[in-house]
Amino acid sequence: MDAFSLARMPIAIVIVLFAVATVVITLAGIRLARIADALADLTGMGEAIFGAVLLGGSTSLSGIVTSVVAAHSGYPALAISNAIGGIAAQTTFLAIADFTYRRANLEHAAASIENLVQGALLITLLSIPILAMAGPPVHFLGIHPLSLVLLAAYLAGTRLIARARAAPLWRPMHTHETREDEPTTRAEEHVSLPLLWLVFIALAAILAAAGYAVALTGMAIADRTGLSEGIVGGLFTAVATSLPELVTALAAVRQGALTMAVGVIIGGNSFDVLFTAFSDFAYRGGSIYHAITGDQLFTIALTILLTGILLLGLLRREQTGFANIGFESVLVLLIYVAGMLTLGIVG
Repeated sequence: MDAFSLARMPIAIVIVLFAVATVVITLAGIRLARIADALADLTGMGEAIFGAVLLGGSTSLSGIVTSVVAAHSGYPALAISNAIGGIAAQTTFLAIADFTYRRANLEHAAASIENLVQGALLITLLSIPILAMAGPPVHFLGIHPLSLVLLAAYLAGTRLIARARAAPLWRPMHTHETREDEPTTRAEEHVSLPLLWLVFIALAAILAAAGYAVALTGMAIADRTGLSEGIVGGLFTAVATSLPELVTALAAVRQGALTMAVGVIIGGNSFDVLFTAFSDFAYRGGSIYHAITGDQLFTIALTILLTGILLLGLLRREQTGFANIGFESVLVLLIYVAGMLTLGIVG
């Protein structure tokens, strides 16, 4: 499948292909959650680190491919909207996961220093694309210098998170609803470690291939329906490629891996900011940050707001709230819906 063949297909077929790719992403993400939880226990990495770095990065592969293919094909607004819109969607997915955990507020039960540092890192990373957009349109071989800074900041932040887990200088207060990251026995852990890694890699490859299909069909939908790249990227492809985070978070909550549920969302979000750097590498029209519109700036500001609210919730650790749902989950849902409606009206 390529862009040329899609251009000759009826729009109904293109939409069906988009939906099929979305289903593939969802099913692969569900299986990936169980494999990841087993690997986190067997390798000793812990749910927060494994969920944030390896699982978060793997579930983001479909989104990476979507943004990179869109940028390389000359759709910069779609590429950035998919990247940042996916972060906003995934933050909202965590609020949905909170609704499914009935014992207490999810952010209270899954308290960990790693997830707090991840939240602070995410806000820091989100500020870098804004600096690139607002600054002069400089680039070297078509790459903005801040794209390299973004990659370096992510690597430094990941190292900081690992050090915080190894030697924490403070810990959240333990309550009867706090759920520690403890190894559990499941069927996957009776499988050899090399085989588990192979299955994990295979599922990640499936997510990447499905992401390629989402990118091509998303570009075709933007071209043939008249919808703006910001709407298609920020809403349709962003949500489609973010579904692995939703299903893995929900599956992790169901399995009792609460720290991983929060870590895969926040950690995946931090990794997703790198989509902007990868898109800049792929875009051949100069700096991608100066080829996008106010819709993408609106989406970034919305994402920073949602992340700040989530971080406040993780720090406040409201134990019960309304129906055991924290204030942060309610606010995130309301603000995300309002933001998407605003983007749809303006876009």
